[in-house]
Amino acid sequence: MTDFNEPEAKLEALLDIINSSAHQAIAEYKKTGHGVPSADATTFHSLDLTTDTLALKKAIRLLEGAYHQLSSILAPPQHTVMNLVFNYNWACTGVAFRARLADVLHQHPEGLSVDKLAEAVNLDKVKTARVLRALTLMGCFKEVERDIFANNRLSLILKSANNVGCYTKLHSQDGPKFAEVVYETMIDEEFSRSHELDKAPRVCAFRKEGMKDPYYEAMENNQEKRDVFHKAMLGQSEVLGASAVLHHYPWNDISSVMDVGSGIGTFSTPLAKMFPHLRIINQDLPKVMAQAQNAWEKNAPETLLDGRVEFIPINFLEDAPVVGKDVYYLRHILHNWPDAEATTILRNIRKAMGPNSRVLIHDCVMFHTLQRPGVGTKGSSVAPEPMLPNFGAGSHNTYQTDLTMWFAFNSKERTLEELEIIGAAAGLALTQVYDLVDTMLIEFRIAGQS
Repeated sequence: MTDFNEPEAKLEALLDIINSSAHQAIAEYKKTGHGVPSADATTFHSLDLTTDTLALKKAIRLLEGAYHQLSSILAPPQHTVMNLVFNYNWACTGVAFRARLADVLHQHPEGLSVDKLAEAVNLDKVKTARVLRALTLMGCFKEVERDIFANNRLSLILKSANNVGCYTKLHSQDGPKFAEVVYETMIDEEFSRSHELDKAPRVCAFRKEGMKDPYYEAMENNQEKRDVFHKAMLGQSEVLGASAVLHHYPWNDISSVMDVGSGIGTFSTPLAKMFPHLRIINQDLPKVMAQAQNAWEKNAPETLLDGRVEFIPINFLEDAPVVGKDVYYLRHILHNWPDAEATTILRNIRKAMGPNSRVLIHDCVMFHTLQRPGVGTKGSSVAPEPMLPNFGAGSHNTYQTDLTMWFAFNSKERTLEELEIIGAAAGLALTQVYDLVDTMLIEFRIAGQS
């Protein structure tokens, strides 16, 4: 057994993990028959467009976790700490998306001079070049000749029609504004001890600007903002690999699904297409259900022909969903709410469950950097030694999503233990965890039933 108390042995083990996980990732690309991606590719790799990339994501989780841990050991501490804060990539990415640089370059696959590119988007050419140089340093866009830039596989994400591009816009435009006041809210008498929605850093940030919180009102009254938001939520699902749930849960063994807080059907639409035997009910607020029906009629009309998809309004904080369904599915729902409201939602679902029903909570799940002896994982993964057991920086998306929920909504992602506690308070017992890397699918059944 390796003695990881020896510093050099730990470094060698991390190098081995980096090497083996990189080869695992390469193998996943090769399985497609299209080889490995090129940094200069001007189209997506076939694997980029599939809904099940779980094996690749597991390899990348190991790779990122191990090389960040290795770098933090070998690099001088002042270097690593400054890397944490000395980072304006979010601002440059926001400029690129909002100015539609990738859209313009799409019309010039051979490349376009920064002069002509800046002119096309009505920006200063010197400042545009500085943005592009910062991004090309990180592999986004490519400089084909001096001051001539073109798209590559990463910059394609920043095209205006891309869902993930819309997600980057939300984060680069509003996220820094909310994050700026975090410490202020932590010491402010009104905000510091509150976990209510109206005491989020977001509210403080808008108040400092002399504005009432416009977040929901702006969405309600602006079709374009609603469209960008819905595309951004699709982008979030792509970033987190949430569609892996379609491939890694036994949907063939059930007949009915209740999508609680379904929105316009980000999850249930592809579910209905992949599993035509399922009867699916979408439940959300009345206005959302009206939008959902329009979206389904446009994007999945064939699923509506036989009546196997229904739209039933609900306020899940007040009402129980339709009774007796096999699965009650909640994706990115509980992370919006404090424990009391989350427990109320689960209690209302518990009232509707039959003896064989189950609840599926699909959220990011937090794990500690130290595992407590005797705490089971029930299907979640633990990183190999000497990595941090929660994969360290390999779990970047999970922990940044948790901070996003705090900054924007004063809510949170939960640990497995916290989910067990609120489940038990609603009369539910955790039975299984499906590790989908950036998210987890946590299955609950009625407590005391097998």
